[in-house]
Parts: sequence; structure tokens; C-alpha cells
Amino acid sequence: MSNPRAGKVAERIQQIIARRLEKGLRDPRMGFVTITDVRVTGDLQHASVFYTVYGDEQEQTDTAAALKAATGMLRTEVGKQLGTRLTPSLEFIHDELPETAQHLNELLDEARRRDEEAHVLAANAQYAGDADPYVKPREDEEE
Repeated sequence: MSNPRAGKVAERIQQIIARRLEKGLRDPRMGFVTITDVRVTGDLQHASVFYTVYGDEQEQTDTAAALKAATGMLRTEVGKQLGTRLTPSLEFIHDELPETAQHLNELLDEARRRDEEAHVLAANAQYAGDADPYVKPREDEEE
């Protein structure tokens, strides 16, 4: 972040929201949430809160709805504890990083498996033609 104050405010917002969610909300739709990152605009007017949810797609959808419903209460909590003149608006964004990382790991495993197969095939392979396919210059017979 280019603005050090925005970085400090973002870090503080992450702590406040994480602590509040740890205490629990009265919403039964709320799943097990981890706040992964908070980014605040330079003018401290808006905070994007990135989160992950442990569970299936239904739990993720329910948690997104619960966070949307609790945004006002969480903003009030942030305003009380932050101590700034203006309280930034909050936007909750599902963090796709864990799913992306899992997909990349699966792709890397597939590439590793294919490499192993290629090595096995290469070990038992034979040349289709000559072992050395390059044309060598003929030695002069007149010498």
C-alpha cells in the first residue's frame, strides 16, 4: 500500500472484524469465516474485506448473505473501536485464493504425473532411424 495510514487502518479493521466474528453473530447462516485481507482506499472511505468460508457452496452462499445482513452492525463496531472521524463503508468479498491455489496444486500434480509417464516412455524408447541423424562430411578419398 502506498498510504501507510491506510495500511494501519486496514490492519486494525481486520482485527476488529475478526474478533467480532469470533464472538459469533446471531445469524444461523454464518459459517466458519476467516478474514484473509482488508484493503482500504487512500481516503479511508471504503474498506474491502476479503474472507474465506470453510464448507461447501451452500455454506459459502449462506455466509455471504449473513455477512451482507451484518454489514451495518459490523461497521458500527468498526466505527466505535477505530476512533477515526469517518467510518469506512464495508464491502465483503469472498476470497478465491484458496480455491485457486487448490486448482493450481491439482494442475501441478497432473503435470508431474505426465512428466513421470514421459520419463518411463523415454527410458524404453528406441530411435526411429539412425542414432545420430546428422550428415557427416565425407573424408576425401584422394589423400
